[in-house]
Amino acid sequence: MASLENAIQFKADVDASFDRAGKFTDHPEGLLQQIKTCNSVLHVTFPLPSKNGYEVIHGWRAEHSHHKTPVKGGIRYSPLVDEDEVIALASLMTYKCAIADIPFGGAKGGVRIDPKKYTEGEMQRITRRYTSELSKKNFIGPAVDVLAPDVGTGPREMGWIADTYSLLNANQLNSSACVTGKPISAGGIHGRIEATGLGVMYAAKEVCSIKEDMKELGLDKGLMGKKIVIQGFGNVGYNAARYFHEEDAKIVGIFEVEGGIYNSKGLNPNTVFEHRRETGSLLGMEGVEEYGPEASFLDVECDILVPAAIEQVIHKDNMDKVKAKIIVEAANGPVTMRASTSLSQNGVLIVPDILANAGGVVVSYFEWLKNLSHVRFGRMTKKHEERMTHNLIEAVERASGRWLSQEEKKRVSQGADEMELVASGLEDTIADTYNQIRQKMKSNPAIPDLRTAAYVIAIDKIAHNYMELGIFP
Repeated sequence: MASLENAIQFKADVDASFDRAGKFTDHPEGLLQQIKTCNSVLHVTFPLPSKNGYEVIHGWRAEHSHHKTPVKGGIRYSPLVDEDEVIALASLMTYKCAIADIPFGGAKGGVRIDPKKYTEGEMQRITRRYTSELSKKNFIGPAVDVLAPDVGTGPREMGWIADTYSLLNANQLNSSACVTGKPISAGGIHGRIEATGLGVMYAAKEVCSIKEDMKELGLDKGLMGKKIVIQGFGNVGYNAARYFHEEDAKIVGIFEVEGGIYNSKGLNPNTVFEHRRETGSLLGMEGVEEYGPEASFLDVECDILVPAAIEQVIHKDNMDKVKAKIIVEAANGPVTMRASTSLSQNGVLIVPDILANAGGVVVSYFEWLKNLSHVRFGRMTKKHEERMTHNLIEAVERASGRWLSQEEKKRVSQGADEMELVASGLEDTIADTYNQIRQKMKSNPAIPDLRTAAYVIAIDKIAHNYMELGIFP
């Protein structure tokens, strides 16, 4: 019951954010309702052989908006998955793609299972059957609906999806583009696994780069030295912490289901990750203060709080405990609408999920382009760039009379590889999008926060696209 109530509330919060932003536009009500309403939902069931006979597996796929095609969104494996959650996540994906100028409509899928309770063979059967069910109903395809990883799934499952779809569509040249987040050997892209966490860091970095905004919060400019608490240490939380650490921010607290750890001098995320991988728990490390599972991650003093687990972890009953000046929503919907409004009014800067965790879909877009072009990024340009830079260095050396060592020449002239190009494209997208959102908020004092400004931008872009299609002249 709690799961169903949370999912309903999550969807209501997303719709409420949309409705509030819609008041700051001049679009007709009918167009706003078209943008908000989910276009298509598929609910599938299929049997899985088990020790006790058969277990019925439930799965969903929601295609929220077809204002652009294909639609795009992840696949979540969780015992808490239901239709309302999937629709809410699909709508978030629509708005996320719109504000970042990614040419996809929003979609999301899920299968109601606990991945920890199934063998690898059972997981493969579930994934392949789910893919075939989607294919039967035309809810998957590189020009129709592009899947991706989410909670409980990863490159392994995406590889199974790509293989199954390719078998069912043997004559389709671009079949591998039906899903992103694949292993590199199956057409994936370097940087996809780290993308969401890296995007979280880039969002926080851009926020902290604006001196006047930091001054209003009583903080110094830049990420260096900022005290950060991470809630959720899965793929997103770990990679966000790792990149924050590389920027010389101070990770003072990390929290998971088993409890949390704290060190005022800072934690090394890589050391913590290895400890948890070896022991199965954050707890038991030397030189840290421990919190039990009943403790709240809000109890730790910090500058930046990064909720990177599930939705609605900050709500009306605990929002008064927030000590952070900045909240970066690495998860989808971690702050309820009511809490977000109250915290923003009290001076907390909330970087909304539709920007903060957009790194995954941005790099998924890059992978989709790579699959359609059938060539990795940098393959046709890297050596040419290196030769041109080398020639320029030699010309400067001759003119200046100062000669670089071979090692210095190599370092300066080295062309960008795929990972560097992906990171560069991601940083540029996140920075540009944040500045659009901030400018929208600053240009209209009535817009209360960054979340509302982001939704206004998304609504305007989607509405413009509908009008270009002639649906709403």
